[in-house]
This record gives sequence, structure tokens and C-alpha cells, in this order.
Amino acid sequence: MTKLYYTLLVLLLSVTTLLAQQGTVEGRVYSMKSNNPLELATVRVQGSNLNARTDSVGRFAISGVNPGFIRLIVTMLGYETTTSAEVQVVGNQASFIDIALEEESTNLAEVVVRPRVRFKRAESPLSIQTLGLKQIEKSAGANRDISKLVQRLPGVGATDPNRNDLIVRGGGPSENVFYLDDIEIPVINHFATQGASGGSVGMINPDFVREIDFYTGAFPASRSNALSSVMEIKQRDGDADRMHVKASVGASDAALTIEGPLGGKSTFIASARQSYLQWLFKAIKLPFLPTYNDFQVKYKYRFDAHNELSVVGIGAIDNMRLNTQLQTTGTEAQRYILGYLPEYKQWNYTVGAVYKHYGEGHIDNWILSRNMLRNSSVKHQNNDPALPKLSEYESDETENKLRYERVYTTLPIKLSFGAGLRYASYTNRSERLAYQSGQVVSLSYDAQIKLLAYSVFAQASDEYLDKRLKLSLGLNLVGNTLNPTMSNPFPQLSPRLSASFALSDDIDLNANLGRFAMQPSYTSMGYRASDGSYANKERLRYIMSNQAVLGAEYHPGDHLRFSAEGFYKSYSAYPISEAEGVSLASKGTEFGQVGAEAVLSTGLGRAYGVEVVARLLPWNEFSATATYTLFRSEFTDKSGVYRPSSWDTGQMINLLASYRLGKSWYLSASWRYIGGAPYTPIDMELSTNKAAWAVTNRAYPDYARFNTLRLPAKHQLDLRLDKEFYFKHWMLNLYLDVQNAYLSSSVNAPIYTNRDASGQVMDDPTDPQRQQLRQLDYYSRLILPTLGLIVKL
Repeated sequence: MTKLYYTLLVLLLSVTTLLAQQGTVEGRVYSMKSNNPLELATVRVQGSNLNARTDSVGRFAISGVNPGFIRLIVTMLGYETTTSAEVQVVGNQASFIDIALEEESTNLAEVVVRPRVRFKRAESPLSIQTLGLKQIEKSAGANRDISKLVQRLPGVGATDPNRNDLIVRGGGPSENVFYLDDIEIPVINHFATQGASGGSVGMINPDFVREIDFYTGAFPASRSNALSSVMEIKQRDGDADRMHVKASVGASDAALTIEGPLGGKSTFIASARQSYLQWLFKAIKLPFLPTYNDFQVKYKYRFDAHNELSVVGIGAIDNMRLNTQLQTTGTEAQRYILGYLPEYKQWNYTVGAVYKHYGEGHIDNWILSRNMLRNSSVKHQNNDPALPKLSEYESDETENKLRYERVYTTLPIKLSFGAGLRYASYTNRSERLAYQSGQVVSLSYDAQIKLLAYSVFAQASDEYLDKRLKLSLGLNLVGNTLNPTMSNPFPQLSPRLSASFALSDDIDLNANLGRFAMQPSYTSMGYRASDGSYANKERLRYIMSNQAVLGAEYHPGDHLRFSAEGFYKSYSAYPISEAEGVSLASKGTEFGQVGAEAVLSTGLGRAYGVEVVARLLPWNEFSATATYTLFRSEFTDKSGVYRPSSWDTGQMINLLASYRLGKSWYLSASWRYIGGAPYTPIDMELSTNKAAWAVTNRAYPDYARFNTLRLPAKHQLDLRLDKEFYFKHWMLNLYLDVQNAYLSSSVNAPIYTNRDASGQVMDDPTDPQRQQLRQLDYYSRLILPTLGLIVKL
């Protein structure tokens, strides 16, 4: 197989006729307020003299554009000069983009270009990062996986190279929300951890993505249930010229995407992906073998200039079985993991519609959606289906949502308000063994809850002092019918205030102060004890967080950007495990589920730190970003003592660089450093008990010494090389991605086995009810190269 790849690469590179062909950029320019087309706007390719004027329906076309990633600058009298999102130009093909212009409130003496990188949202003037198309397509180590790309942003931590958990500014992995074209989606990863945000592989197809806005603070009032981040994924419309087909083979899956017009008023884009990750995992002898499929679709219909409808759908089918061959041929660490890891099956979907109406002086959005997640697992003794089960779990989460938003466009101030309803159903059927009060007991329950949740919001923004000062005041209220306390919205009153001041043409000062609320997970709200009672139903509360962010930006010239932000987050009513006595904020990065246990809403927490970012925007085909984060993250235990969270790594460094070498060659690199994570020693007394060990087949943590030890720091270099070839009717992109290029070791928390080197249980010679344990080194030192292929017709 290696020789075949090498031969194919040499043949392609030796063909002299495959010179890069030029492409065309087409699109529409329209008013942000009315959606009416704008005639005679000037559209220019940034950094060149190529330009065009829009026609009577706002359309433009610019031909002769060199392949690559570009931005367009649009100017028109009476409107803000705007720089578009990134567009990928493909040789001999047309690329499409719609660009909205905002009306200028005052007459300008001269035209001032305001690139998106400097555009200030009054409601969120800081703590927001925008990911463009080039970053999504070409970043080293990410393999076009959005979640892995986001993990490289300032303030975002990482737990394991094989996990996509989002740990943002020291908060837990359950504190994030995601929107796909304004439709909330609860799952963005395959093999998602129920009640949290992680998983192993992203399920968003990057072929759909136009741009991503990622908020790590200063959340808009319209976005509820977020304490650490909001991810806004903006999808592009299907190409309007003709049918296109795009096929790709990447690190873990093969994908097929089809897009094009459906009549004169509508377009679509649809895709399906199937994994071959199980073959890779089997080849490198991992104890689990995941397979997945996902599907994605977007349909856009424009009734007229003032009304349009978008229909979005996304879903996944996941199955993770165990590599049981390693029970006899694997290492001790591999056999240990097989001893406790269950098999998982999971599927989920979200489908929704967004109807947008541009009225006289306002814009209305109606969003209707439905999402469902089914999560199940089973564990047999010795992984033999013929033997009794140690545990079995199956849970369904279903939500039906309706949300309305209105934005006024002609008032002296920017004003928006809205409301939402969510009807949710949760079921859980669970059977497992547990070691309690010195004996093994069987726990089982069949739970079901239904609840109605609601939210309302309003936000007002304005500009003062010749637009140098921007202020925004927002308010959010949420509640649900789980219990009387949570149904009352006023304890969840969430005001927020943002301010941005242009100290000079090059320096901006920004701040945000706010209070935010998050509903506990359905796994906690629907937990049913073995006695049949819903142990958490009456005592759960919304998790609250008070946050303050202060930052400054310095942007000398067109290519350099420097920023620094300090943040402080305090938490209250965080759920604490009643049995273990630790905060759920430190849980949620293992497969399965988190929160399905008795909890107490008494936990406190705090996270604080500083982020520094230096960015070189594309300059002579080179761009680079350096970020440094210094922070602390602590949550109280059952006794009220602050303990380091499991994400309290102290500091993080990210160095990213990319360079276009010419003739459609791209080179990118990513280096990351993460400080040592805390971990918990084992409870030797409980773990050496044979009966207790037989329930979990692993050692028990000593929660009285929770996170009192630390691992060494981790660092890793990823490299990627791309080459694009352009034919008359199709394009080929080959890339080589190498993760952990210099074979850095990643040390994990130690693991313990109760067996000797020959596989026999090590009995305690002084007590037949007990066993001896032996520590195993557990680390990863693996280089992972990937040869990818993308074809677009």
C-alpha cells in the first residue's frame, strides 16, 4: 500500500500539464437590513486589482482569479465597506458567496475598509474567535475536524489526543452549546459523552462550513445554557451554477458531497460519510474499534427578497466494539482496558427549519427543530456474550424546540428580543453491579421525565463618541418545570453588559460583565434511585456563573494583531456527586455518560487567568498565530474544600503557521504545549478487595485525595503538506498530515492490574478475600501519518 501511494504521488507530480487553472468568484451583495439586492456595489479581490460591479439583482462575477483562499472587499456609497468571509477559489470552477452590507449611519468623508478581523460586535466585543475556510481545510493535525481545530484556540484545553472534549477557560466539558445555522444541536462529535460535549471524531462535515464564530465569554443574550463557550457554525448554501460532486478520503473516513441548484430559487447540499477508523485502530492495536456513519443536508429556498427558508439536518450512527483479540495477544495495558471498557452503540439526529422574514424596519426569525440522542452500552464478564452482564445502559433524550427572534433595523439603537420553548423527554433503563457498604449489590432503574423549558431575552446596543464607544446591555431569563424552584425564572436572572472603546486608531479596550445560567444535564435531572425515587428532582438548581472579562487589542498596520484578555469566572449550585463527593465539573471526558447519579446542587467553583495572542495575518503567503494561556481552575468538594479541577493544567501554548509555497502547494505546522494535569491516586484499601474489583475490573480512585498528584507536561508537533491539481472539469487535492512528528511521549495517570506477568490473579497471602496490585506504565508515544485525497467535480 505504501508503494502504491508513493507511485501515485510521483506520477502526479511529474505531469507537467497540470498547471493551476484560474477560477471564478460569483455571488450576491444585499442589504443586511432589508435583504434587498444592491446594484452598482464594487467588489474587489483583496490584494489584487480584479473587481466587478453588481447588477440590478445584486449579482457579480469576477473571473481570472488564481486558485486559493481569498477575501472580497465590497464598497458602496451609504454602506459600511465590508470584507467578506474566506472563499476557496478552485481552478476552472465557480465559487459562490453572498455578502451582506450594513448601512452607514453617517456620511463618511472617505471610504474606510473595515475587515472582519477588526469588526466589533457591540454585544460581544471580546472573547470571540472566527475560524475561516483556510484554517478549517489546511490546518495541521486537525484533519478537517472542527472540534480538534477549536482545541487550538486561546483558552481551550485538551484532555487526550483521541478525544474532542472542549475545556474552555477552566470550565467543565458540559458547559458548551452549539448552533448550526441558528439551530441548536446538542451533539457535534461521534461517540459523544452524554451530558457533556466530547467524543472521538467530529461529525460536522467541513464541506458545509463557511465560517465559525467561537465565543469563550461575553455570550449574546440570545444564547442560553452556556457557561464556557458558544459555537456558531455558519453553513454555506449549495452552489447555484450546476451540480457538483466532491469525494474525499481522510484520516478516519470517506465522504461524498453533492450540491447544486433545485430550480431558480433553491439550492441544496447533502453528504454522507463512512468511517474506516476501525481498521486503523486495529492496525495500531488499540483495544477499541469504532465505526461510524454520518449524514448532513441543507436546503435553501428564497421565496422573494424578503422571505427565505432553510432546512437543516444532521445525524450519526456510531458503534464501538472491543478488539477482543488483544485479550490474548495484547500488552498488559491493553488487556487492562479491555477488562473494564464496555461496548457502545449510539445514534443521534437534529432536523430543523429557519424561516427568515425581512420586514419594514425589522427582521424576524422563526426556528423550529427536533433532536434525539440514543446512548447504550453493555459489559459482559470477560467480554463473553454468553456470560452474565456486569452492566447494561440505554437512554433516550428528545427535544422539540421553537424559538422566535426579532431584530429592529431602523431604530436609533440596535434592539433585539425573543423567546423560546423546549419540550423534552428523557428515559433511562439501567442495570449494573455496585460495591456498597461492604457488599456487591445489583442496581436497576427505569426512569422517565418530561419537562417544558422556556427562555426569553432582550439586548440593546448603541454607539457613542463618533462610534469610538460601543455599549450593549442584555438580559436573559430561563426556567423549566422540573421543580418549583427551577420553574421560577428570577433566580436565573442573567444580565450582561459589554463595552468597547477605541482608545486610538490602533488600540481598543474591551470589557464584559455578566451572569449566566445553565440547566443541569438530563442524566442528573432524570436519575432514579434503586428505591424508585427521583433523587435529584427536587434539589437540583440551575448552575450559575458570574463572569468578568477585560481585554485590549493592538492592531498596527494591516497584518499584525495583538490582544490580551484577563478573565474571572465564579460558579454556584454546581452538582456534586453524593457518593464520591467531587464536583461534576471534573467529569465528562470518558465514553458513556456523566451525571447519572445522585447529586447535590451545592458546589462552588472559580476559574481565572489571562490569554495573550499575537497574530500575523496573511503576508506574502505566510500567516502565523501564537497564543499563551495562564489559568487556574478549582471546584469545591462535598466538604466545601476547593480542589483543582481535572483541567487545571496551569498553562497552554499554541504556535500555528501556514505558508503557500506556490503552484498550489501549502505547508502548515502546529505545536502545542499543555502543563501537567492533576490526577487522583487510587484507594488501595478498596481496590485490593476482590469483590469490589470484580464489579469494575479496575482500581477505585481515592476521592479523599482528589487531584492531589500531577502528570508531566505534554507537547506535540503536527505537520501538513497539501498539493492541489486543477484539470478542465475537476480538481484533485492530495495532503499528508503527520501528527506528533517528533514522537513526543504523552504520560497518562498510572494504571494498576491485579494480575502478574503470566496473567494470574495475585492473591494476598495474608487474606484470601484480597489481592495484590501492580502498577503499569501508561503512556502514548505514537506518530500518526495520514495521506488524504479530495476530488471535486
